[in-house]
Amino acid sequence: MRIYDLIILGAGPAGLSAAIYASRYNLDAIVVGKDMGMITETAEVENYLGLYPVTGLDLAKKFAEHAKKTGTEIIYDAITDVSKLDDNFLVRASKKEFRAKSIIYALGGIKRRLGLKEEEKLIGKGISYCATCDAPLFRDKVVAVAGGANAAAGAAILLSEFATKVYIIYRREKLRATPSLVKRLGGKQNTEVIYSSVIKKVNGKDFVESVNLENLKDNKKSELNLNGIFVEFGSIPNSEFAEKLGVLLTDDKRITVNEDMSTNVKGFFAVGDVTSGSNRFDQIITAASEGAIAADSVYKFLENKRSE
Repeated sequence: MRIYDLIILGAGPAGLSAAIYASRYNLDAIVVGKDMGMITETAEVENYLGLYPVTGLDLAKKFAEHAKKTGTEIIYDAITDVSKLDDNFLVRASKKEFRAKSIIYALGGIKRRLGLKEEEKLIGKGISYCATCDAPLFRDKVVAVAGGANAAAGAAILLSEFATKVYIIYRREKLRATPSLVKRLGGKQNTEVIYSSVIKKVNGKDFVESVNLENLKDNKKSELNLNGIFVEFGSIPNSEFAEKLGVLLTDDKRITVNEDMSTNVKGFFAVGDVTSGSNRFDQIITAASEGAIAADSVYKFLENKRSE
């Protein structure tokens, strides 16, 4: 089996940035990932240097095109296992196996769900986790967005272009989105924020019809009629494969990294939203920065390994 210098797990901004820099170091590297990451679900990216306006999907495509032009091979496949094999790493995907001297782990996060028992049966029947994908399906409908940070505000702004009414349901008393997004949201006449409230139940036999809400201040319960719910309250670090390898994690399951993006496992580096790095300022630009740093660190690691 061919042994690569480096396998990059994840084809989002962090992974593809690492790939571009790995090619500059002439490393024999490959990128393996299920898709281009959650960036593709972002309706509009306003803060990536030199590219404005741009949708998340278009930016992701530009990253992939850039990586491919440097000679990077990107394989879109679901990763099923990562393990140690002698002094190397073995990566199993659904269709193929790969072996490498080092790993850059850039698998980001998995979107949080509502956590309600009726959620599974209504996914795709009114419950969605991607406004960019599904907003046009709710034209002239009434929808709700669960969450209050940037992703939720961005989703609500996009949905306001299609739906007749957009509710934001948030457990806190103030949105956590950036001021610029809050300002844009305030200019939308068909949006309304329901503060200090959580969704306790989703009603609907074949499609979402309403939700039961509970106010966290006075425990008052109410029912809100709507046609769709967009779940936008963060993600869970996709660190399962790293944990199995004995990589140290933080209490919230992020991978613990050093300044050079290395971990406690020799040859295993991690970047992006799945890590404890960048003071966890989860932005595309910080993910790309970490990818570049990790590629440089891998190059130095392999050079030292050759000289041993």
